[in-house]
Amino acid sequence: MLQFSGLSGYCNISHFITTRQGGVSEGPYASLNPGEYAGDDSGRVRKNRQILAEAIGITPDKFLAPFQIHEDKIAVIDSSFLTWEESRKTAFLKGADGVVTNLPGICPVISTADCVPILLYAPDVPAIAAVHAGWRGTVRRIAAKAVRTMVETYHCDPTQIEAGIGPFIGKEAFEVGEEVGEAFRASGADLSAIAFRHPASGKIHIDLGEANRRQLLDAGLLLERIEIADICTYTAHDHFFSARRLGVRSGRIWSGILIKE
Repeated sequence: MLQFSGLSGYCNISHFITTRQGGVSEGPYASLNPGEYAGDDSGRVRKNRQILAEAIGITPDKFLAPFQIHEDKIAVIDSSFLTWEESRKTAFLKGADGVVTNLPGICPVISTADCVPILLYAPDVPAIAAVHAGWRGTVRRIAAKAVRTMVETYHCDPTQIEAGIGPFIGKEAFEVGEEVGEAFRASGADLSAIAFRHPASGKIHIDLGEANRRQLLDAGLLLERIEIADICTYTAHDHFFSARRLGVRSGRIWSGILIKE
């Protein structure tokens, strides 16, 4: 697992980003694949989640893993959620690409395999968030929306929020079509800061990490409180799952954060 130095400085939270190592899955899912929606054997996925849960000192039922749809829904988890039946919990999380809570003992996680995972911690509340930002979510400004949700729900100070942006497909590998570039333009993004046109292919390349970092800054976070993992999933596919490199039916990275009980 990977961790961020900034988030690691707080003793009352745990966080992690999984690698491909340490699990029981095989083939394009090898070996630590906790993602259940990409075709892996369900028994192996459960075992991988058990291994991960034991590593961070919780039980697997404490993971809150939404069925993501590459949009900008943020699910806010309060104490009433814990009283619901599992089917209602699953329905509530379905379609969310971000999870926010101030409850201790539960662990919001998001699944990626080239998209941008973002972990947030507001120490003054405390409150946490796990956010999935693919290019569509980035266009919809989901990172800024997650911060805004935390501020509006818990009245935290955005200048105190710590952020970790995990491994994602780097700009050299993330070639996109003209329609994606136009979507970013329409969203108001500064393409001169987050994109370039490859001199050989003429194709647009997007820096998703920088795009989301700028959103966090716009939302009030301080530069020194935003940490970006300098890892491209496409290039480092031996250590991190990359759907563009390995295919859609391959493993997934989990990124999660937990307020300790």
